[in-house]
Amino acid sequence: MIMKPVETTRRETLALAAIAGLAAFLAPKMVFADEAAVAAEIKKLYGDKKLESGKIKLDVPEIAENGLVVPINVEVESPMTEQDYVKAVHVFADGNPLPGVVSYKFTPACGKASASTRMRLAQTQNIICIAEMSNGQLHMAKANIKVTIGGCGG
Repeated sequence: MIMKPVETTRRETLALAAIAGLAAFLAPKMVFADEAAVAAEIKKLYGDKKLESGKIKLDVPEIAENGLVVPINVEVESPMTEQDYVKAVHVFADGNPLPGVVSYKFTPACGKASASTRMRLAQTQNIICIAEMSNGQLHMAKANIKVTIGGCGG
């Protein structure tokens, strides 16, 4: 079977060139979150409540050889009883296009407040984890991940 070459019209070629030009123009101007954006997201969720350290084990690599698949494991110390449990865990990144990476909701029925996922990181940045307890306390953990290649930004 012989296939004919695909012919494009002048209009289609110009449209593709315009799209490519627009993408090249916008790509360097892509805005990334920063520490202020993460702080604003946390303030939106919790106002000016005090963030305490401790209770969170944030397991992330110090160096991510590939920013496209960075593993993250979060575990929060809690008895997970009706009186004392982890309500939510939020993970933020201060160098991605959007500061919020993932949020988890927990109940006492979970038995353990832990979760794992993989995330994309555009560049070397801080990962901030906030755990909200049933009594209203907030705990925070922070880690810096150095991204060597890839990432969602290039």
